[in-house]
Amino acid sequence: MLANWRSSALAFVVISLLPYLVAAQDQAVLAGAAKTSNESLLWGPYRPNLYFGVKPRIPLSLSTGLLWAKVDDYHVQENFRHTCEQNEGMAGYGWDEYDVRHGGRQIIHDAGNKLDLTTEFVKFPGGQNGGSWGLRVKGTPREDAPSRLMSTIIFYASMEGLGTLAVDNEPSELGYEGTVTLKGQANGLGDFTIDITAGPDTNQHPPRTHDAYGSKPLDRTLVASFQAPEEAIWQTKPLLFSHMKSQIDEYIKQYGNENTPPPWQTFTIGNEVREGNVHLIQKVFEGAFEFDIMYSSGSSPQSLTSEELSRGISRTTESFTTRFDKILMPKSPFDKPKYQPFAKSMFSNLVGGIGYFYGDAVVDRTYAIEYEEENEGFWQETAEARNRAGFKLEGPSELYTSIPSRPFFPRGFLWDEGFHLLPIADWDMDLTLEIVRSWFKLMDDDGWIGREQILGAEARSKVPVEFQIQYPHYANPPTLFFILETLIDKINAEVPQTPDTSDAYDSIRNAHLQKPEQALAYLNEIYPLLKRHYFWYRRTQWGDIKSYDRDAFSTKEAYRWRGRTPEHILTSGLDDYPRPQPPHPGELHTDLISWMGMMTRSMRRIAETIKETDDATEFAGYEKAIIRNIDDLHWDSDANTYCDATIDDYEESIHVCHKGYISIFPFMTGLLPPNSPRLGAVLDLISDPEELWSDYGIRSLSKKDQFYETGENYWRSPIWMNMNYMIVKNLLIIAKSTGPHQKQARDMYTKLRANLVNNVYNEWERTGFAWEQYNPATGAGQRTQHFTGWTSLVVKIMTMEDLSGKKHDEL
Repeated sequence: MLANWRSSALAFVVISLLPYLVAAQDQAVLAGAAKTSNESLLWGPYRPNLYFGVKPRIPLSLSTGLLWAKVDDYHVQENFRHTCEQNEGMAGYGWDEYDVRHGGRQIIHDAGNKLDLTTEFVKFPGGQNGGSWGLRVKGTPREDAPSRLMSTIIFYASMEGLGTLAVDNEPSELGYEGTVTLKGQANGLGDFTIDITAGPDTNQHPPRTHDAYGSKPLDRTLVASFQAPEEAIWQTKPLLFSHMKSQIDEYIKQYGNENTPPPWQTFTIGNEVREGNVHLIQKVFEGAFEFDIMYSSGSSPQSLTSEELSRGISRTTESFTTRFDKILMPKSPFDKPKYQPFAKSMFSNLVGGIGYFYGDAVVDRTYAIEYEEENEGFWQETAEARNRAGFKLEGPSELYTSIPSRPFFPRGFLWDEGFHLLPIADWDMDLTLEIVRSWFKLMDDDGWIGREQILGAEARSKVPVEFQIQYPHYANPPTLFFILETLIDKINAEVPQTPDTSDAYDSIRNAHLQKPEQALAYLNEIYPLLKRHYFWYRRTQWGDIKSYDRDAFSTKEAYRWRGRTPEHILTSGLDDYPRPQPPHPGELHTDLISWMGMMTRSMRRIAETIKETDDATEFAGYEKAIIRNIDDLHWDSDANTYCDATIDDYEESIHVCHKGYISIFPFMTGLLPPNSPRLGAVLDLISDPEELWSDYGIRSLSKKDQFYETGENYWRSPIWMNMNYMIVKNLLIIAKSTGPHQKQARDMYTKLRANLVNNVYNEWERTGFAWEQYNPATGAGQRTQHFTGWTSLVVKIMTMEDLSGKKHDEL
């Protein structure tokens, strides 16, 4: 009897502790994998707002960057490059190849400075602090450059926080003939050195043509150190100009305005080595040049050399090419040689745009009653509430994320990120999930994540003041759930992930796929955050069914974006897309209920995967009700399309139909099965050249709509790659599924896939850039250039199946 009691008691204890034991086991699995992964992800060009800037994923630490300019006249200030800008005379720039764990090569075609600048960045594992890295900088005069092109280039290193950084060379009044070495120490990095070499003997420097050369010979490296206020360290360019002005003033004082040194001598830093947290290292060249910058971790077995860097550059190129050919090789008809550099560049600039951001954010937490937007005329009330509200700086917080555009949007955007990560998930699932985790760590106690992450003063410097404030009642499309569904799809794939023995990091990249227990541990870790986030959407973005006696399967499943004005719903992501006028608290939005359907499906699948059966049943109920209500609340039988709903002057619910992306959202989010009675009308709308179809992609708004190409014309005609990707993806699903619309979907898929890829490729060839959107009449890229965020989905489209030659029974 006692033995039975003991066995029962032991069983009870084990069962009681099981959740904690499983959780502890999950944490142990994740911790071991995270350490190895974090070592290879510690360093990178994580300052994507700069043409080149390296930093670690550590708050308040070492930060580096490059500045350069043509110095053949006295208007040098206009020539200096540092931050990526829209209109600086670039003929194109970006990564030709880049892998976040190894490194890669970037070429900056600086037409304004008559120089092509190549940066080859390579990481070297070893030691306990993220290893070492090297950078080779090469300048090549462009074809139209003057015969004697004078260029200056400045590498800088700065230290925030409690670390130390100093010049290790003996002081030299005339500058340094050989390698300049910085020595430092910082939390998470330990001891380190940075060597800036003189470069090969082929480097040439401006000759002596003025007496000023005697005290500052330009065949040497100049070094200036100073102590900058910590809040101003990121403003390197203004700090440089301020320092240079003092040198120029000295030249004028010494030589007068009539005998000023030539520009390449005048625009130099003072050779002033001292204690400081900012160190500028300047070189001046005539013609082509090359030099190396090598960071060596003190915990690595040996210091990095130029010879090892050369070998590393070759290995990195070979590794990238091998992996790209295996993972992202374009399929017919895009398997021709001309598409290879394009596909590699588009993907490389997506991952090369990953950044690490740290700082405070501006948030309005007044929770004004007007922010509920429940009264008619609410947009006027909310505007008044925002004007009188106080806001505060919250944080600091950190975020590891890719970005939409280096020159214009160098920060994290919530709804962009889910699209960004789709190609990255094929390349490196571990990296992808690390970024997803970073986003969910930003969540507050209510479940809100700010839709735009503007962290710190440097990030805010790129954003108008009126757009800096984030509001905890504003949502954004929940695209990160695309990635969690992708993870589940890959786990459940009939064809298991084959290890890539040629890649040293393959076991890290695909650990969640090769070891399903690691994927389950990850999902279990973030599941409480996912639930909190999901129910925040339901609680804050609900739409009103009962007050207006709307006839629907469910009295709860309706949704309305908050943050509405007569002109915009910025929170929807579709900014100026036509909506019911005037705004009304009884509005219901087709796109939002579709997003909620996708999000609910994702939550159901995640719950099923981690055996949360009660939750899975609950989510399945929500999912069914949402799908039914999409038809009940948003299908307009007269217009034969999905529409937003509003309340008219007689307090009746009516549809307001503007055919375009909104009309096809249930299809784009995968909520229409192949046998849906609505699918035929949706496909007909997409394929009609008088409505949405164009030779370059699917328009955002119908040509027949009264608002086509009016106002800002942001989402009122242009072609957007993220929406087109969703269309192509779901056309492929229908094309491969038995049903009445299979052939139509196959033909549309084949034509649209070709139109999209060829147009983005042609514009990249013509302009040197990927673009934010494309003109439906001409295909021309427009708005923001170097938009290598979701426009890089073209790479994902290129890897999709070619159905052009397949017969019905082959699909």
